[in-house]
Amino acid sequence: MSNGWFAGLDPDDDAAAVEQIAAGRADTPEDWPQQAVAAGFADDETAYYDRLHEVTMAATSAAVAEQEGADDQQLVHAVRAMADCERTANELSERVAEWGGSRYGDSGSGVEYARSLADREDEDEGDTALRALAEQTAGLADEADSLRAYIERTAPAVAPNLSMLAGPVLAARLISLAGGLEALAKKPSGTVQVLGAEDALFAHLKGNAPSPKHGVIFTHEYVRGTRREDRGSAARALAGKLSIAARIDHYSGDRRPDLQAELDDRIERIQARAEEGDDE
Repeated sequence: MSNGWFAGLDPDDDAAAVEQIAAGRADTPEDWPQQAVAAGFADDETAYYDRLHEVTMAATSAAVAEQEGADDQQLVHAVRAMADCERTANELSERVAEWGGSRYGDSGSGVEYARSLADREDEDEGDTALRALAEQTAGLADEADSLRAYIERTAPAVAPNLSMLAGPVLAARLISLAGGLEALAKKPSGTVQVLGAEDALFAHLKGNAPSPKHGVIFTHEYVRGTRREDRGSAARALAGKLSIAARIDHYSGDRRPDLQAELDDRIERIQARAEEGDDE
């Protein structure tokens, strides 16, 4: 009886064949085509190799998809943790500033002020408590910076085209908001355009606000740096290319530098309206 990867398999069972290929191994080479024919798995050697090619390609695609899933979820956790650290550090820095101002009579704000308090010498128990809070605030800000650096290293490997167009951090935020690269790749560009603006979108649907023109992609220089009248056009152009980039990253992984050139050209034409006095 053969112990090849095809042993006991229904020739038409793709899932089982992929599992066998992924899990199997052979210590010594054997005449697998002949054994496959003898086992009734293939009609002849050519049919065996055709089937082997199909199954190995499917196994490779499955392995790539599994790895992508693991990597993009790590990116999702990292960007959410970074946001938590940034938010908490900012909130604590306000508390530190209020406490420090009342205690020392000086004025300051933000994480840098917290860092300055963390370096002060303690004179009494109140100083110790304030300095400890300031140190925690600075520590959270440092952790946010470390997570940002991790995201900037990781995102280009997970979504190279998306990271090229959006920048690694915005790319990671879009992946996080969508729930993963696959989910982002399946969303239409109009949805990508307003990711992160869900509250404004719900208010619009209730008739309480105008339709949002952009969500988190507002942080991109091509939207933020475009005059207000043209930001909707810039956001649509950017979202369209980001959607294409996400699909390419998920489905093929090909590098498409031409997307950047196309986006640059489109944004240049949109921003030129200001010089031409065109408000349309």
